[in-house]
Amino acid sequence: MIHRYKNNGYNIVLDVNSGSVHVVDDVTYDVLPLFEEGKGKEEIVDSLKAQYGVSDIEESVEEIQQLKADGVLFTEDIYQQYIKDFKKRKTVVKAMCLHIAHDCNLACKYCFAEEGEYHGRRALMSYEVGKKALDFLIENSGNRVNLEVDFFGGEPLMNWDVVKRLVEYGRSREEECNKKFRFTLTTNGVLLNDEIMEFANREMANVVLSLDGRKEVNDTMRPFRNGKGSYDLIVPKFQKFAKQREELGLSYYIRGTFTRDNLDFSEDIKHFADLGFRQMSIEPVVGQPEEPYAIREEDLPKIMEEYDKLAVELLKRKKEGRGVNFFHFMIDLEQGPCVAKRLSGCGSGTEYLAVTPWGDFYPCHQFVGNEEFLMGNVDQGITRTDLQDEFKLCNVYAKPKCRDCFARYYCSGGCAANAFQFHGSITDAYDIGCEMQKKRVECAIMMKAAEAEEEEIS
Repeated sequence: MIHRYKNNGYNIVLDVNSGSVHVVDDVTYDVLPLFEEGKGKEEIVDSLKAQYGVSDIEESVEEIQQLKADGVLFTEDIYQQYIKDFKKRKTVVKAMCLHIAHDCNLACKYCFAEEGEYHGRRALMSYEVGKKALDFLIENSGNRVNLEVDFFGGEPLMNWDVVKRLVEYGRSREEECNKKFRFTLTTNGVLLNDEIMEFANREMANVVLSLDGRKEVNDTMRPFRNGKGSYDLIVPKFQKFAKQREELGLSYYIRGTFTRDNLDFSEDIKHFADLGFRQMSIEPVVGQPEEPYAIREEDLPKIMEEYDKLAVELLKRKKEGRGVNFFHFMIDLEQGPCVAKRLSGCGSGTEYLAVTPWGDFYPCHQFVGNEEFLMGNVDQGITRTDLQDEFKLCNVYAKPKCRDCFARYYCSGGCAANAFQFHGSITDAYDIGCEMQKKRVECAIMMKAAEAEEEEIS
């Protein structure tokens, strides 16, 4: 299976199963679909000789035949055989999202967590519940050494003392259990101060800083509960925090959301860059069509155009020596994720769990509050092993919409929570999200091609 497309002046061909990428001339670009249909050299020549020279067509066919023989074009799917083994694997938990605070000091209009309440009550996680969650993670992580814990909300800084105590507890158990905790923090920045920055720079492997872009965009969607915008308060803090982490060689990224109100989101990425941030992401909002901010099918042409614009802009900035990393355009064409990751996705419900303030387990933060997906708790462990098995079997071969999709090994089937929200099944797919994901993969591959060409020239 191949995927061919044109982008920014490049004719790009992706061999889906091998991951090989080829930048080809116009002749080869037009020969490929005929070759894929099983036509022979003479038939292909007859079909294209009005457009191209016969010798050029014949040469192209021979090159394609050689690439196929070399195992980098029209390769067979070798991954499906791994599914049976993957299903049999013992479940090992390696990551947790601790909902340290089901409360928030902002009132973001698109918030799936309902201002931190998650369809329930406002609550802060106690140290005792968090401690049990970390113990569960240690006990159910098998031989895995590196464990990941994200402090999430609502707004986790509203329960900062417990965050600090849990980090201290986790560190105290590392040596005796042969584990290493990688803590991360996701924050809106309202309560950020020097003491928190200093602690995070010492203990947090990564921090995610929530900001939606330009002032008018951010303040429309991320106001305080009194309606006042949050931009002026948080941006100087984020700039200071990001600069500190860059100087220390630590990870962070600015994470925004775009909606129908800012389909020109490439301008928000440019704004992030102009503010001095170097690591960034902007995610499409996920909402039901009746919501005024929700992205609809008719918005896709504008969104695709915007991703193209953004890719060209980021290439330009890199060439000028002021490049930035945009999360969705970061792609590894040589190694990529391991086979299990390619097939099974994020690991929600199996390798990854979300924990509520009162200690309930859910497959991930987006399922929290939906009792249908309550998997257990910190006192009893996993009581719904059937749910765990269901998520273990949720892979690109279990999803009909993924089987013939060129991007399946890059998105690993997409978000199970979004699929359930729109179709009532974790083995379906959120169609609008799929179209955007495919476009992002195309742009990312094009950028790699452009960078390789630039290196050759230099």
